[in-house]
Amino acid sequence: MFTKFSLKDYNFKLLIMVIGIMAAGVVAVNSADESFTLKQAVGVGMGFIVMIFISLIDYHFICKFSYVIYIVNAVLLILVLLFGVNVNNATRWINIGGDNGVQIQPSELSKVLMIVFVAALLSKYNEKNKINSFKCILAFAGYVGLGLLLIAAEPDLSTTICLFMVLATMLYVSGLSYKIIGLVLLIFIPVAGSFLWYIQLPGDKILLKPYQINRILSFVYPSKYGEDFSQQNNSIMAIGSGQLTGKGFNSSTIATVKDANFISEQQTDFIFSIIGEELGFIGSVIIIAIILLIVLQCIKIARRSKDTCGMLLATGVGTLIAYQSFINIGVATGVLPNTGIPLPFISYGLSSLLSISLGIGIVLNVSLQKALY
Repeated sequence: MFTKFSLKDYNFKLLIMVIGIMAAGVVAVNSADESFTLKQAVGVGMGFIVMIFISLIDYHFICKFSYVIYIVNAVLLILVLLFGVNVNNATRWINIGGDNGVQIQPSELSKVLMIVFVAALLSKYNEKNKINSFKCILAFAGYVGLGLLLIAAEPDLSTTICLFMVLATMLYVSGLSYKIIGLVLLIFIPVAGSFLWYIQLPGDKILLKPYQINRILSFVYPSKYGEDFSQQNNSIMAIGSGQLTGKGFNSSTIATVKDANFISEQQTDFIFSIIGEELGFIGSVIIIAIILLIVLQCIKIARRSKDTCGMLLATGVGTLIAYQSFINIGVATGVLPNTGIPLPFISYGLSSLLSISLGIGIVLNVSLQKALY
């Protein structure tokens, strides 16, 4: 169960970068809203313990229970739909301990649980050289499709899209044929065009909520559907106002987004606007650079992994951090449509912190396994 290792083989480089950016997240959350600081600090502490503990458990042992993990993930997502708390027209949270307890977001935990399951699934087919078989593609589509549908039903479109991108990348690096990729693209392009036409038709839509449609259309046609774009415009102005060096953390003037209430959920979805405003261009680049270094470290570990399962686990966690960071920062800077997704390691949220800590812990163990061979 536990991996035997020498302390010199432990990947302290990755560990230190993760601890550093999580500490920066506490400072950013404190600047956004002091009332969340203590919970965020506790979350970082819990995340650190989870990360260290998981890093010592053999990832092969974890993957042995891949189907149990999948069932637990599905049950949690179903419980959300049945007994979840509705906030802002979305049911994504479960209350533990009543009104004064804590809320957990299973869709955040689902990201890492699905990565573990898919890594175990694809590695088995890879060992038999059957990645491109109909059976493998069907199994992947069936298991992944069910998990994504449960998340989309909350609704949580941003997490659904992000997780799909991560799992699709894992399928690609496992050895998916370019012929299959080409076929998927031939199908996807006309479907995407048809989808854009569909959401502009009058009347209620089965696939999306009205606010989701407005966010997509306001991004594609800002002059016609621009009212939902104001949140992002305020974020862009806040980031730009930081200029080169920023206004400094906890700056308290009416000209700052946190004191003027120009942006909602600034401690979570729009935390990067706080970073841009208070740390400026230099601070923003440093934060992005640290995230990039963490992603590159995951990719390096994946390339040096001793087997396909380890490679897929490290790839999954690395691409999760990369895609999720790109989406969060893209929304805050107006590059992508407005959608709610946390910035890894930095945004407020216990579920997000524990989930990404679990993922990093697994990657650290993959790194240790390589050191033994």
